[in-house]
Amino acid sequence: MRPQEVVTTPAPAPAPAPPAPDPGPVAVEEAEAALVEHYTRLVRIAYLVLPPTLGRNRRVLTAHALAQRSLPRGRTTPAGALDPGDCVPGSRRAPGDADPGYVYVRGRVLRQALDAGLPLKRLARPRRAQLPPLLPHVWGLRVFPRSGGADELALDQHLSALSGAARAAYVLRGLERLADPDVCHVLTAAGVVDPHAALAEADGMEAAVGAGAAALLESPEFDPCSLQARPTDLMRRRQHIKAALVAAAALAVCGALLGLPGDGWGNDGLAAPPYARNPAAESAMDPATLIRVSPAAWQQSSRTDFSVWPARGALTGDTALLRRALAVWARPGSEVQVSATPGTPPGPPMGSPQLLYAGVVDQANVVLLHDGLRVVRYAEPRDGTLGVALDFARTDAADLASSGALVAGRSDGNVRYLTAPWVRETSVRDLLAPAGAGRPLARGRDGVTAPLPSPAQARDCKSWDVLQLRDAAAERLLADLGELTPARLTSGPPSAPRDVTGQAALASWARTACLLPVVRAHGVRSVNSWTYAKQTLPESNGTAEWLCTRAETWRGTGSRVMAQFQAPGAQATAPGAIAARSEDSPSCGVRDPKVLAGVLWKSRAGRWYVLAAGSGQFKSLTTSGGVDGSARGNVLAVPAKEGSRAELNGRLGDGSRVGALH
Repeated sequence: MRPQEVVTTPAPAPAPAPPAPDPGPVAVEEAEAALVEHYTRLVRIAYLVLPPTLGRNRRVLTAHALAQRSLPRGRTTPAGALDPGDCVPGSRRAPGDADPGYVYVRGRVLRQALDAGLPLKRLARPRRAQLPPLLPHVWGLRVFPRSGGADELALDQHLSALSGAARAAYVLRGLERLADPDVCHVLTAAGVVDPHAALAEADGMEAAVGAGAAALLESPEFDPCSLQARPTDLMRRRQHIKAALVAAAALAVCGALLGLPGDGWGNDGLAAPPYARNPAAESAMDPATLIRVSPAAWQQSSRTDFSVWPARGALTGDTALLRRALAVWARPGSEVQVSATPGTPPGPPMGSPQLLYAGVVDQANVVLLHDGLRVVRYAEPRDGTLGVALDFARTDAADLASSGALVAGRSDGNVRYLTAPWVRETSVRDLLAPAGAGRPLARGRDGVTAPLPSPAQARDCKSWDVLQLRDAAAERLLADLGELTPARLTSGPPSAPRDVTGQAALASWARTACLLPVVRAHGVRSVNSWTYAKQTLPESNGTAEWLCTRAETWRGTGSRVMAQFQAPGAQATAPGAIAARSEDSPSCGVRDPKVLAGVLWKSRAGRWYVLAAGSGQFKSLTTSGGVDGSARGNVLAVPAKEGSRAELNGRLGDGSRVGALH
C-alpha cells in the first residue's frame, strides 16, 4: 500500500512592524529641554552601552560627553534628519518618550555610544566618539559609580560579554521598556546592521540572568551621575609631572635651536640662540661700542702691548661682519670650529672688547679682538657659510717683546702675521741656516705680512722659518707653534735671556729648532735655550755642549723643560739628544736656574761612558746603581757598559744634594 504523502502549508511570516510615524521637526530648544530634564537617564543609557574595556572612570566621563554632544547642530532638525526609529508609537512609549526632543536626543546618544565601541583602524579616520573626551575632564581624581551588590556585579559581567548592539538592545528593552519591534527600529536608526541578531544575543543573556535582572539597570551601580572619587596613582602622577617638565625643557631648547639660520649668515651668523638678555651683555655685543685705539696712541702710552694696537684693516667699518664676529664669540654654534690654547677660557667678553683688525686675509674675512685677557680671531669664508673658525689665545701680562705679532691667517701651509704698529721691518730667517741672512718679508699698509712657510704642520724638519722683527729697541725672532700668538725665541741664562742675534746663539738654535714640535700647541709664550755646561769628552773625542731649553706659557703653569746633549762632530743642524725632560718644573727657570742631566755615550772607539753635567751651582757629581763614580766640578765621565743604568746626584756649594732633571 502506497504511503500517503503529507503536505504541510507553512504559516505566513509575521508582517514587519510598521515604521513609526514621523515626529516632525525638532527645535534646538525642545531638544535642550529634553536633555536637561532627562539628563541622568540619557547618561545612564550611554554608560551601559559603552564598552566596559574603557574602564569605569573613562566610561563615566565619556557618557557625560556623549549626552552633552547630542543637541542638534542647527536651529531645528528637519523630519528627514530624524531617525524613524527614534519615534515610538504613542501606545508603547515610556513616560519620558512622549517628548519628540527626548526621542531625538536618545537616538543621538545611542549612536555615539555604539560608535565608541568600534575598533580603531590604522588608515581610517577615527570618529569623534572613539577619541577620549575633551570635556568634561577631571584632573587628579578617578570617578566611578557607587558599588552595588553581588547581583549588580553579575549583571555587569554578563553585559561585558555582550556586543555593543546587544547591550543597547538589552538596555532599550529593560530600561526603556520598549517592545522588540521598537527596539529593532531604534537600533536600525542607530546604525546597527543586524538588530535581530542583537535581540537574539540579548535574549540569551536574559535567559542566563533571569527576566528580573533588567530591573537592576536602575540601581546606583549603573548611575554615572552619583559618583565616588578616589585619587589617581600618586607616584605615577609625580613621574608624569617630571617627564612633562623634561619634555617642556627639551621643547624649549629645540624651539630655540630652530632659530639658527639655515642658508646665509643672518644677523648673528652661525651664533647659537641668545644666552642672556641683560644690558651689559648686549652692550658688549654691539659693534658700535667696540674700543678703537688711535694710530698714534702707542707712541705716548706708558704701556706697550696689545692694548695700544690701533684698529686696522679694510673692513673695520663693516658693521655686519663685526656683529657676526661678536655674536659667534659670545655664542659659538655647533658648526663653528673653536680652538683655545691651554688655560684660555673660551667664554664671551666681560665688556666691550678692543678691535685690532678687520680685513680680508687670503680667502677669508678676519676679525681680531682683544679683551685685556685674550686675543680672539674670528674668520669666515668670503663665499658660503661653512668653515667659520674662532680661536682664543691668552695674552695677559704681555709686554713689548711678546706683543710684536699675531697670526692673521693660515692657508696652504703658509702663515700671515699682523705686526705691531711699532715694528719697522719684517724678514724671514731659517733657523737651520744660521750663517744665512734674513730674507725680506713684504708687509701691507694694514700691518699684515706676505705669506711665509709655517713649520707648525710640517712633517719633516728640512727648514724652520721664523719671523724676524725689528723695532727701535731690538731685533727679535718669533716662531709659529700652531697658535694665535707666535712664541718668542731667546738664549742665555734664565736670569738674563736675550734675543737670538749673535752667531753663537743662532748656531745653538740650529740644533734646537727641530725639537720645537715637543712644545707645539701648548700655550707657549717664549722658548729659551742656553748652554749651561761644556764637557771635554774622554778619548779626545772633542767638546760636547749641554743645553737646557725651557718653554714658558702664558698661563704661568705647564712649562716644559728639556736638557740636551750636543755631541761634537755632528752636522751643524743635527738636533741634540734629549737627555732629560720635565713638565711644570721650576728647573732651568728664573726661580730655580740649576739643572743636572746625564746620558749613556759611546766613543768613536766603541767604549761606553756615563756622561753628566750640571749648571754652575754644582760642585760635585756622583753616580750610583749600575755605574759607580764621582767627580769634582759640574761634569762627570765614568766608564760603563752598554745598556747600563745609573742614578745621578749632585751637591751644591751649600752642601745640599740635588737629583737629575726628570
